[in-house]
Amino acid sequence: MFSSKRLVSLFVILAVLSTMLVACAPDEPVEVESPKAAEEVDAGEAEAEAEEEEAAAAEEEAAVPEGPTGTLRVALSTMPNSLFIPLTAERNADNAATPLTDSLVYLDRDGDIQPALAESWEISEDGTVYTFHLREGITFHNGEAFNAADVIATWETGSVTGEWTDKFTLVQVEKIDDYTVTLTTEAPNPELLVTIHDFWAVAPNEYLAEVGVDGFSEFPVGTGPFMFVEWVKGDHITYTANLDYWREGYPLVETLIFRPIPESSTRVAAIMADEVDIVGRLSAEEAQSLVGVDGVELIQYPVNRIYYIAFNNLTTGLEQPTMDAKVRQAMNYAVDVDAIIDALFNGYGKPAAGYVSSGELGYGAIEPFGYNPEKALELLSEAGYADGFAMDMACPAGAYMNFEEVCEATAGYLGEVGIVINLDIMESGQFWELEANKELPLFGDSWSTLSGEALRRLSGALGGWDAAYSSWSDPVLDDYLAKISTNVNRDERKALYEDLQVYMQENPPFIYLYEPIAFEAKRTRVMDYYPRPAEDYFLFETYVVGE
Repeated sequence: MFSSKRLVSLFVILAVLSTMLVACAPDEPVEVESPKAAEEVDAGEAEAEAEEEEAAAAEEEAAVPEGPTGTLRVALSTMPNSLFIPLTAERNADNAATPLTDSLVYLDRDGDIQPALAESWEISEDGTVYTFHLREGITFHNGEAFNAADVIATWETGSVTGEWTDKFTLVQVEKIDDYTVTLTTEAPNPELLVTIHDFWAVAPNEYLAEVGVDGFSEFPVGTGPFMFVEWVKGDHITYTANLDYWREGYPLVETLIFRPIPESSTRVAAIMADEVDIVGRLSAEEAQSLVGVDGVELIQYPVNRIYYIAFNNLTTGLEQPTMDAKVRQAMNYAVDVDAIIDALFNGYGKPAAGYVSSGELGYGAIEPFGYNPEKALELLSEAGYADGFAMDMACPAGAYMNFEEVCEATAGYLGEVGIVINLDIMESGQFWELEANKELPLFGDSWSTLSGEALRRLSGALGGWDAAYSSWSDPVLDDYLAKISTNVNRDERKALYEDLQVYMQENPPFIYLYEPIAFEAKRTRVMDYYPRPAEDYFLFETYVVGE
């Protein structure tokens, strides 16, 4: 399955990294004061600051339309694998599917849970029973009336469909009447409402029963602000405004178009040519290249995302040297993450200390491994691998900014301590299918979270056979995660996260890479667009002017 055709380039990338570090000292990263608000890139020039002030003033003066008008064109960095949220493999697909649907609750951009299809709810004293009171008078895009039967159907389908079944099977759902349901958990779950927000895209039960999951995926129907029109695979996805949307006065855009454009340079060219209105996952250099471009504004924000190389102790990694914790520690010490950030991201980012990101509960208990190849060689020798070893590794193509180069650089650094990596950069859809099937012995990926805690990242990547994209199982980790997931005391959860991070540095299931700074760009006619730290966004409030 793996190819060694990139092996030569692994050593070339090291030379490139060294050259870039010597010849091109990166600009100082822009400080972002709040992870809850996107900020424009500080270009450090008076002209750029003046343009920023002018754009802000223009936005304030721009009248919010009374109804949907205009077209919003959004570029995606990968091809969505599905528009049915229980099947979506990653953030781009989720973002493309979200405008079609609503959940029972909604996580606003300040991190607060708000009512959505449920207008209110109560939680039992023991924290295990949630009683949701549903909104009346809401219809799906196909005319079906929304009621409790749709919540039941969504739960039943999600419990047996796709890669996120654990997000549904964690509760039992009971219909009390047409507009009341209860969700019951085995133990208190401090993240249940966020999980419902993120995964429970309520579907019409009659339509779902008629067409099945495959038919629903081809023509999805929801209660969301936009309705499905067409999906021309590899080219575009088109939606139109839902004029009967239950949020009065929304949406504000008449036509919403998503365009998958995997090559970041092509996304830059597209927004410069006014072919799209929003582009994401740009490099710092690409963002700087857009400074001063007429009609384009830059956005920068910190991302609650950890990039990593995952080990596998479930299937294809069982007979590998990486079963030894000393080897896994050595591989962390072998990679110069700071140099990768400087060379490939112009200094915009920070080394990941573990699997809890900056700003999340319990962060700061440990420091990053740091670059120490001598320590890596010492640990490899102690583990019995003084002469090194060879291993296969896979990474997705086009999924994340500069990630192919990150994987090549990582493989090159590992080669410097005698670990020969046969690297395969593969098409992202194929990659995520193999990752979900747990067929990759060593692979690079990333994981974001929404809630300000790392629990879903941890359980998603370390849940063993029970989690779709996990390749690691450890009873000690299982015990920590079980305690965190059922403890409603924030201080006690914080202490558990701190202890867990210490354990995960001693017994690392990953090579911890970096936390990124995200760069996006939008046309100046786009108003009220607010990307979030998990790189998700909700477009019902966004509008365009000047058409």
